[in-house]
Amino acid sequence: MPKYWRKKVLTFKLEDTYGTNSGPTGAANAVRAKNVKWNPMNGQDVELGHETPYLGNSGTIPADVHATLSFDLDLVGSGAAGTAPEAGSVLRALGCAETVVADTSVTYNPISGDMEAATIALNIDGILFVTTGARGDCDLIANASGIPLLQCRFTGLFTVPTDAAPETPDYSAWLDPKVISNANTPVFTIDGGSRVMRSFKMAFGNDIQPRFLVGDENIAMPDRSEQIECQIQATALSVFNPYALALSGSRVPINLQHEAVAGRIVTLSVPNAQVMRPGEPTEGQGIMEWPLMFTPRADSGNDQWTLTFT
Repeated sequence: MPKYWRKKVLTFKLEDTYGTNSGPTGAANAVRAKNVKWNPMNGQDVELGHETPYLGNSGTIPADVHATLSFDLDLVGSGAAGTAPEAGSVLRALGCAETVVADTSVTYNPISGDMEAATIALNIDGILFVTTGARGDCDLIANASGIPLLQCRFTGLFTVPTDAAPETPDYSAWLDPKVISNANTPVFTIDGGSRVMRSFKMAFGNDIQPRFLVGDENIAMPDRSEQIECQIQATALSVFNPYALALSGSRVPINLQHEAVAGRIVTLSVPNAQVMRPGEPTEGQGIMEWPLMFTPRADSGNDQWTLTFT
């Protein structure tokens, strides 16, 4: 019987002990993802290289075997202020701390140690792929007329796939998103002023390193380097001058708020974004636009940005 590619169940659960299968289930840990891709057996092939009196391959041995996967998640709240969004566990495995203020907010910010890891399982029509110790990188996407997304890329330890009946996923807690628009996205400011935005991306910039050593195998996150790219409508330079700001190495705040109903509000705050040299001016629908780049900078540490659900 053929295996149907469309029939997928993705589950995700943080681990109490690194690399130990946390047992994600469809009922409690189903992820409503899209664009799911999974390479279950990444790594390298080590040549045996034996000398022989005849021509031909001498064979290889697989080494440093690990899994890589990617998927997109809708960036949307839980529906209740102070309740973590369904994507909360994913954000934590992306190197973020989670701070909950009851009945008010849940805030995520980057951390510099004790990163959490997850067990991720993907069942494709009865074939079960599982990876443990997974950590990842992400791009936060907020483009006009598009769905706000977390575009995630994870790396984890290898386990041998098995035949297993797919679980029944429960997606009832996953809310439908709203597109980025003037009506749904009430705040987009750079340097304290409202800007007309076409596209926005913040790369988490997590450095994900598979480490296969004697005595330890793990997926490390030894560094990060966030970067913001956006395209905005050009203004008079007396209103906003990205060239002068870049030349002086100025830092400016960037704020993006999507939705305005309690429980669904998502706010990205970048208080100290260094203005980088702008790209070549371009046009959108005959209107002059600026492609801009920013580097989020820490102040006291781990405060380059916050993502808050209220």
